[in-house]
Amino acid sequence: MSMQEQIQQALAALEPQHLEILNESHMHSRGQESHFKAVVVSPLFDGLNAVKRHQKVYATLGELMGRFHALALFTYTPEEWAAQGAAPDSPACMGGSKHDRHAH
Repeated sequence: MSMQEQIQQALAALEPQHLEILNESHMHSRGQESHFKAVVVSPLFDGLNAVKRHQKVYATLGELMGRFHALALFTYTPEEWAAQGAAPDSPACMGGSKHDRHAH
């Protein structure tokens, strides 16, 4: 199972109404599953600020967090997602992947 599939399977525990996991590794490193973007729309985020939402995602991913370099995370309640409809582009990588020999 790919890292993308493992992330998607783990985040299903958040009962998402919309879940999108994009492997953005091709923009950062060669041949490694290292950079991902996750868009998670869940009613479980109701009443939580961005930090608490991200902590909930990190806790749900557990040990998987140590198996990739970066996760661009976008979390929404169903109401926020209905108003927004799309997540912004991921930020540019600042480097630091253990798989890279030089900065990119």
